Amino acid sequence: MKFVCYSDWNQLPDSADALFEQTKKESVFLSRTWFESLTSYVLEDGLTLALACVVAGDKVMSILPLMKSAENTGYSLKHKYTPFYSLLLENDDQEQILDCLGQGLSQMALNGLLLEPVADNDRKLAGLQRVMETAGFRCSLTFRSYNWIYRLQGQSYADYMAARPAKLRNTISRKRRKLEREHGYDICLYTGDDVSQAMSDYYAVYCASWKQNEQNIGIMADIVTGFSRLGWSRLAILYIKGQPVAAQLWFVHHGTASIFRLAYDEAWKSYSTGSILTCFLMEYVIDVDKVEEIDFLLGNDAYKQDWMSERRERFALCCVKEVRPVGRYGRLAESLKRRLKI
Repeated sequence: MKFVCYSDWNQLPDSADALFEQTKKESVFLSRTWFESLTSYVLEDGLTLALACVVAGDKVMSILPLMKSAENTGYSLKHKYTPFYSLLLENDDQEQILDCLGQGLSQMALNGLLLEPVADNDRKLAGLQRVMETAGFRCSLTFRSYNWIYRLQGQSYADYMAARPAKLRNTISRKRRKLEREHGYDICLYTGDDVSQAMSDYYAVYCASWKQNEQNIGIMADIVTGFSRLGWSRLAILYIKGQPVAAQLWFVHHGTASIFRLAYDEAWKSYSTGSILTCFLMEYVIDVDKVEEIDFLLGNDAYKQDWMSERRERFALCCVKEVRPVGRYGRLAESLKRRLKI
């Protein structure tokens, strides 16, 4: 085994695809499509791509996708949309792979690593933390955000809704009747190649929502194109007299539905168009896609508790090289703390 750091996706051996086939089952946010979509949009302010790998012959055993700063700090390859990050690691010989990776990272002249958002029970990153500490880094986990999920355990959509709070169910039923009676509405679900064609309606809703206007149209287009080609995208739009007033983009793969982006036109807020659309997609992913888990990704918004049942935590793994004199370590540690806002 040997450590190799690539600076471009095209430099990866073809065998890296086998590793991505494994890791994308864990999360769509560990897929090659996801990372490549991010790359051209996040490398700014002197950041360069660093794909820290362990290879055995022509087989890629692990990949740690990083952005490396001019100050020799490695950051997880991420965007503000990133809800989960981890090390890509082969199932076999993990201890040996991790030892090789840790040794290679320590020889890259890195002063520190900041990896986020990560799960506190991530065994792969726990192993990386161990080898980094052996290599002379001081590591710590810092809380960053919450993550709400629902595990279905064989439930149908009817079972799932019966377990929702009565207030939520009654509100949605009442608002559906009110909207249908006063205006009428239609919901369209777009999948496959149709998703990219319907994204103009998504952007129209987003610009009329409570959120700021979409500033990342390019990266959204790349993500949607890539995921839709793989059959992972579910875009639902609620129309009133042909006008899009609510939109939600979910990703579905390997038994998990990830609620990625959602918005509604504030002019129609009183009709709970967002909740009506959530019900529609919940029914589809549960009864048609047959998912086992629904993931509301990052955020502790109160409304998520009505739809989900379990709250997990996401952290930042910070590793700082212990350097003498202590002052140098202190300055880097303080720099990373400012980035973490702790």
